[in-house]
Amino acid sequence: MVKRVLFFLLTGLLFTSLVSAQVRYTLIPESPSAGEPVTIALDYPAKDARVFINGRQVSRSAFFQIPQDGNNPGFSAAIITIPSTTDASSAVIRLDDENGPFLEIPITLTPREFGSEVIHLTPVLTDIRTDASPQRESESNRLWAILSTTGNQIYHTGPFLPPVVSTRRTSLFGYRRVFRYSNGGSDTSVHAGVDYGVPTGTAVFACGAGRVVLAQMRIVTGNSVVIEHAPGIYSLYYHLDRIDVQEGMIICERTMIGLSGATGLATGPHLHWEIRVSTENTDPDAFLSRYIIDKDLIISRIFN
Repeated sequence: MVKRVLFFLLTGLLFTSLVSAQVRYTLIPESPSAGEPVTIALDYPAKDARVFINGRQVSRSAFFQIPQDGNNPGFSAAIITIPSTTDASSAVIRLDDENGPFLEIPITLTPREFGSEVIHLTPVLTDIRTDASPQRESESNRLWAILSTTGNQIYHTGPFLPPVVSTRRTSLFGYRRVFRYSNGGSDTSVHAGVDYGVPTGTAVFACGAGRVVLAQMRIVTGNSVVIEHAPGIYSLYYHLDRIDVQEGMIICERTMIGLSGATGLATGPHLHWEIRVSTENTDPDAFLSRYIIDKDLIISRIFN
């Protein structure tokens, strides 16, 4: 019995070593910072990518397939985000297939600091922030179920476009927030997106092609739209004054999805724009400056 167990253990280790030696992969970028997404691509049918910091798993994403296109070979890809709350200097990306782990990739994290802000809430906004009603819980559960879904459709692979024409920002990604309640209490959170300080009625556009998976009024985020762009990748638009799309619609980038406003928990008119990658809040600026899946760069790195 002991010999049989040792045989299977040694066989598994040998298989893992052989796979690791043969897999060709690339990371974009190679040294990410907190809150930044990493595109992982390889010439092997992987299942999951997981980020470990100090031995603890902090994020996970599923791989999906980029099919062969003409003379260009297909490959496996996953997008995974380094959590915005980490202050570590290093991490490990572990890749799993159907048989378990087969490759570990140590990475060095680029240091990053985030700003902070204090937000004073009126009695009405305090009530919204502290609402514990079944309706709010239902809305939260529905959104989480959507963001936890990894589909198989790829609608957009290029960079995202800004959701509004204005460049005026009133709050940035990753800000450490303190909410001061009107009753003397307080609470803290991390800002999961970017706030554009635009007047009510400003046109809001889809940052990329995709499928509308949520379009509804919610207690905290007001009139809200969520768009699926690729497996596990979603953009979110909050506090709209009006919604101009319906759930299930397939839309192109720059499709007008509504008008900005101050619905829900908002101290003034603005657009909250957010990107989620496998549920993890992700810096929207990352995909404004680079492709989600840069096919040419990936193919040149892992095949040439």
